[in-house]
Amino acid sequence: MTLDRAQAEHFPSLAQLRPPRLVTTVAWLILLGVLLVLAILFVPWQQTAQGGGQVTTLSAQDRARDVSSLVSGRVAEFYVRDGDHVRAGDPIVRVADVDPDFLARLAGEKAQVEAQIAAVQQARATAMIDVNRTSQLFAEGLAARRDYEQTQIKVADVDAKLAEARAKLKQIEIKLAQSSAQIVSAPREGRVQDLNAAAGGALISSGTVLATIAPENITRAVELYVDGRDVPLVEPGRSVRLEFEGFPAFQFSGWPAFAVGIYDGQVRSVDPTPRTDGLFRILVEQAPGKTAWPERRFVRQGSKVLGWVQGDTVPVWYELWRQLNDFPLNFGQDQVAGKGEAKAPKDDKSSIEKKK
Repeated sequence: MTLDRAQAEHFPSLAQLRPPRLVTTVAWLILLGVLLVLAILFVPWQQTAQGGGQVTTLSAQDRARDVSSLVSGRVAEFYVRDGDHVRAGDPIVRVADVDPDFLARLAGEKAQVEAQIAAVQQARATAMIDVNRTSQLFAEGLAARRDYEQTQIKVADVDAKLAEARAKLKQIEIKLAQSSAQIVSAPREGRVQDLNAAAGGALISSGTVLATIAPENITRAVELYVDGRDVPLVEPGRSVRLEFEGFPAFQFSGWPAFAVGIYDGQVRSVDPTPRTDGLFRILVEQAPGKTAWPERRFVRQGSKVLGWVQGDTVPVWYELWRQLNDFPLNFGQDQVAGKGEAKAPKDDKSSIEKKK
């Protein structure tokens, strides 16, 4: 309430009244808060596409591999234990055939077929002599055509028997090779894990997994799963901020400069199709010239990772508006639109020239 001079002269006590200091302070704080919020709305904000994932490797040879039995039989002996370090070619397990005389019988069948082949080859050589002699007699008019053709038919029959015997020998050799592969070896260097001890002494079939070899010296990468709304604009080479499981970190997605305990990476590739839940997988590799990722003994293959793919820098008010409307990231649409507008006059000019 404002007092004029006449009222102030009649009511001097009322004129000396002032608002309480607490009210004034609160009013100033509210005003400063409103101004601060308005200022923050125009502060630059780094857009990010967040996604979770795990540590993996780009090479299939560096991933955990199953060691399977090549033959059916019974597990006779394990040469390793869980946690043992093995090199490529080291024996893992020995599989014994259920029939102990199976290899001996196969060797006997092989010797019999080889003898049969030798006999057939001898018979063919004799048949060829008859063909040559009959051919000469037929040319001199001393033998009938029918006799000459009979000798040729005999050679063809011998060739058929020889081919049949050789095919049988080949089958026996394959069985011998498979049955001889009873010592299952490690496919590469690594650490033994998930040893199938339940298979010990039991009957197993060909293809039964007996152990898993996990390589240790690998080239690591990170696979992140990003929402399909943002992934169409994620491209190879874009920067990624990573937070590894077990490492204390503090991340400001909009202001990366304030992040602590965060490691750098870059997008290597993006899968063309999503998973069943609609998330797309992106592969991230270490960024050159940046801080190296933690050692392998701290961040192993399969460790969980949280990542933020870096986008464009926009005002805070734009990011709030985008989030409220569920719009995708602004990964350079302005530059793309500018390129399209720049190309438009050139295209129009070329079309006019074509018409002329």
